[in-house]
This record gives sequence, C-alpha cells and structure tokens, in this order.
Amino acid sequence: MRVFGLSLPARLSEFALLVVRVIVGIIIAAHGWQKLAVLGPANFGQDLLAQSGVPLPIFMGYVVTFTEVIGGILLIVGLLSRLVALVLTINLGIATLLVNVHVGLLSSTDGVGAELPLALIAGVLAILLAGPGRLSLDYLLGVEREAAEGRESRRNWLRSLRP
Repeated sequence: MRVFGLSLPARLSEFALLVVRVIVGIIIAAHGWQKLAVLGPANFGQDLLAQSGVPLPIFMGYVVTFTEVIGGILLIVGLLSRLVALVLTINLGIATLLVNVHVGLLSSTDGVGAELPLALIAGVLAILLAGPGRLSLDYLLGVEREAAEGRESRRNWLRSLRP
C-alpha cells in the first residue's frame, strides 16, 4: 500500500480495520447499553420513537436496543461482522432519517445532530465493504479467510504487473 509516496506494510490496513471495528463497536454498544440500562427499551420506544412517528414504538425500542448492544459487541470481537454491519447500517440510516435529520447536521440545542450517526454509518460501511480483517473471530473461524487470502493474491498479481 502506498500513501503519500510511502510504501506501508499491508499489516497496517489490517490494524486499521481492527481500530475501526472496535471504536465503532464500542460507541454503538454504549448507546445500546444506555437504552437498556438507563432509559429502558420500552421507555425509549414510548418516549422517543413514538414522537418521531416510528410504527410499533415499544417493539422497535427493544429491536433497536438489542441490535445496538449485541451488534456492538459482535463488531468488537469481529464475529458475523459483515452481517452486523449491514443491519447496523439499516438501523442507523433509519434513525438518521426519522430523528437526526430534523435536528440538522450539528445540534446546538436538544438532540443529537446527524453527524454522529453519519460517522458511524461510514465506519460500518467500511467494515461491510472491506470486511473485519485478519484480526477478527470471523477470520479465525474461517468465515473471512478466503476473502482475505483473495485480496492478498490480487495484491500479489498487481505487484507482478509493475515494471
């Protein structure tokens, strides 16, 4: 990999995927835990989701809460990463459209602006598209091993084409 004319080891990209996965996973799990332990999923649905016009707000409060808690933990350890990233992209996209877009990009009053969910969407899309990397349970269990080895063979093939 070349950045600013410098050749960087491929291991750094694997480390970068780990960093993105862990940071995004921690943030999402923390938000889910807040909904679970502080607000309560039913209260979150009834008080916040119902005001935004979400159908079945109490049920969706539970869905969102457990999606964030379980999904965040799975991202941290790198298990079922691409599936979790897809589910969280949908979750965050809907949340952004229904709740955060009305507040604006940055919030100077109540609520969270759209900047946080948009940044998290960027993180989970990176995981969805690039995979969890070699430093994950997915790779250790063989779920992502073929994809990682395929990327490596393509890199070697591209290197062989250089004069």
